[in-house]
Amino acid sequence: MRKIIHIDMDAFFAAVEMRDNPSLRNVPMAVGGSSDRRGVISTSNYEARKYGVRSAMASAHALKLCPHLVLVRGRMHKYKEASEQIFEIFHQYTDLVEGLSWDEAYLDVTDSPLFNNSATLIAQEIRTKIFERTGGLTASAGIAPNKLIAKMASDFKKPNGQFTIAPHQVEEFIKTIPIEKLWGIGKITAAHMHKMGIKTCLDMQHYSRSEMIHYFGKFGDALFDFCRGVDEREVETEHERKSLGTEETFAQDIKNYEEMKEHIIRMVSEVRDSLNRYEDRSIKNLHVKIKYYDFKQTTIERQMPFNEENFLHLLEERWTQDPRPVRLLGVGVKFEETKELAQLPLLT
Repeated sequence: MRKIIHIDMDAFFAAVEMRDNPSLRNVPMAVGGSSDRRGVISTSNYEARKYGVRSAMASAHALKLCPHLVLVRGRMHKYKEASEQIFEIFHQYTDLVEGLSWDEAYLDVTDSPLFNNSATLIAQEIRTKIFERTGGLTASAGIAPNKLIAKMASDFKKPNGQFTIAPHQVEEFIKTIPIEKLWGIGKITAAHMHKMGIKTCLDMQHYSRSEMIHYFGKFGDALFDFCRGVDEREVETEHERKSLGTEETFAQDIKNYEEMKEHIIRMVSEVRDSLNRYEDRSIKNLHVKIKYYDFKQTTIERQMPFNEENFLHLLEERWTQDPRPVRLLGVGVKFEETKELAQLPLLT
């Protein structure tokens, strides 16, 4: 039986800003872009969340919900620095660390000799060390026999707490969990399930494996196990990056095609610079993303060498099909999944 710890930092970006500026600690604040430039909230502190301010929300809407919200421009170098400190602590307890983001990870401590192999005590010490070494940042933890349950458990005592679910508790714990909490279930799948009368994991347990596969395809096979608290996924220590890109939301809609080309050329240059860190990877496809003034979004993707002209060709091909004002442009590449299958050079 595995022993998995899921660590999730509490309001990470906002917590770093409050640590560095104590005057922000007791007021609603969020890290995000300016409301007059179509900014988006990255993270809000718990004071702001009381007003409904959430990640990925437009800054303008956040200010309507909380007019006295303090907006802080993000400082990525500071968050990266704190993240490196946190992951250094993780690796002091196990080599089996799967980072999900800068502030979240799974740790497999099944074979750890520390604290008589008590995952609960290991998680407690990790959280204490994070607090001490990062100058007061707090983390929440979930401890369970698998990744699925550990991630759910870490939400139960947030912020700055932890929750352990022993193997014999899994069956009872999972029954009341809303289906939206299961890994891989998005809004569309959840809405379909609700129409079928499936709102909790217990509701889902009434369906056989073959029925789940019939209704939800291959994913139904996994859901049959997940709704029973069964998850055989291992903690993966290495992830192969599948894509790389950049995008920008403009303060004002762009109507001029020549101006769009200028932005594409600049963004291609940014991606080219980033590709220097992936010299061992080969490119499979290029893509250009367009979001119009009415939020309609389209992406065009082709297998072709990386160069400025090809990205401009993609932009022209797609935009001329629907030449309307644009609020966002993006460019990027998709990597070959394995080096052996690479057919295109990284740069030309």
